[in-house]
Amino acid sequence: MGIKLFRDLRQVISGAQVKSGNGTTRARDALAVFHRRIATGVGAILLGLLAIAFAKLGDLAQKVFHVFSSSFPYGALILTPAVFAGAVYVTHRWAPEARGSGIPQVIAASRNPASDAFGPLVSLKTGILKVIMTVMMLGAGGSVGREGPTVQISAAIMVAVHRFLRVPITAGVLIAGGAAGVAAAFNTPLAGVAFAIEELASAYEQRVAVLVMAAVMIAGLVSLGIAGDYIYFGAMRQTLDLRGVLLVAPVAGIAGGLAGGLFARALLGLSAPRRSWLKALKQRPVIVAAACGLLVAVLGIVSNGTTWGTGYETTRHLVESEGASVWFGPAKFLATLATALSGAPGGIFAPSLSVGAGLGDLLTAIFPDDPKGAVVLLGMIGYFVGVVRAPLTAIIIITETTASRGMIMPLFATALIADLVSALVCRERLYHGLSAPFLTQSNKSNESSNGQS
Repeated sequence: MGIKLFRDLRQVISGAQVKSGNGTTRARDALAVFHRRIATGVGAILLGLLAIAFAKLGDLAQKVFHVFSSSFPYGALILTPAVFAGAVYVTHRWAPEARGSGIPQVIAASRNPASDAFGPLVSLKTGILKVIMTVMMLGAGGSVGREGPTVQISAAIMVAVHRFLRVPITAGVLIAGGAAGVAAAFNTPLAGVAFAIEELASAYEQRVAVLVMAAVMIAGLVSLGIAGDYIYFGAMRQTLDLRGVLLVAPVAGIAGGLAGGLFARALLGLSAPRRSWLKALKQRPVIVAAACGLLVAVLGIVSNGTTWGTGYETTRHLVESEGASVWFGPAKFLATLATALSGAPGGIFAPSLSVGAGLGDLLTAIFPDDPKGAVVLLGMIGYFVGVVRAPLTAIIIITETTASRGMIMPLFATALIADLVSALVCRERLYHGLSAPFLTQSNKSNESSNGQS
């Protein structure tokens, strides 16, 4: 990339000396390309650094909450509902676009980049508040992940850098920022590219591909250079034989697709309720958030704290063939759904992988002769694909975060089956369904602006 930048700069210098109209045009075009590459590089470096800081703060918040819950076993019954209610109140009051995952906001903004890039969906104010509120949720036991929020703040940083350098903002800028956020959050560069293709980009063009790969590579290198080459969920070297693949993969795919599809359907249905009593509840977001927080607190106490936070530690134990309660998966499912329905900032990536690990742990009772870690992985990918409907992203994330390259074929089979089953349970893809309110809000704002002008 440095060679290309040097070549572009040289073209700018030489082109600027040409007096003809064509020479001036070439110089201007070369300068525009140079500015765009500089903006992408700087933005990727900044968001990579922020993703690392965000991860450290999130881990610290969970450790503090663990100490608190150990000292005051029932303290979560007060703290968790209070923080849930406070986070929702602050979000609704100062940055309603910061609620929920963050991925739907980037999808919505990428549809109308000319206007929404300057709006609150991907503003630094929204992104910063998102990070703060997500850390607070983790510090109160909320079943949230930081990957979705990282996508939103990363897109906001990329937009801010492009605006500062006066580079035109296109959908590719938002897609590149969001994809680089996934890469930096999981330390998985390939997953960032796959996520851009499957979720963020409605039409994948070559120019966007180059922008995405450049941003992902730089953000990944920053994360790799500072955080090291760590394996997110621990190493899993086990594999399945042909018999295991033919038996376990279909069961994991069907079970994961059903459970993940039900989660997506419940979240979409309750986020846009049609029944009058549900609509009435939605008019009282702070009270609903407090009730969701109380449920999360109770589930955490009953499960000895395993359902609080991202679920990273329990998931790692399961991947490495260590034990966990058989109730972990169902309890984590309810905790994640309650947290998501509260409307507080926070993602569902990591919690969904944890629920899937719990599902895989349940499946080990059906397949006791197969390697436990391998069955857990298939449960993870089955449920995760069932929720987000992004098979390629799921395969790459799980392969890169567990170093389980020998499981590629079983993972592919499970993911494809889960995607099909989930589509039968919930036709609408989760993130695209959740982006609809933001798109509606954006269109109304644009129509209002056009009417005033």
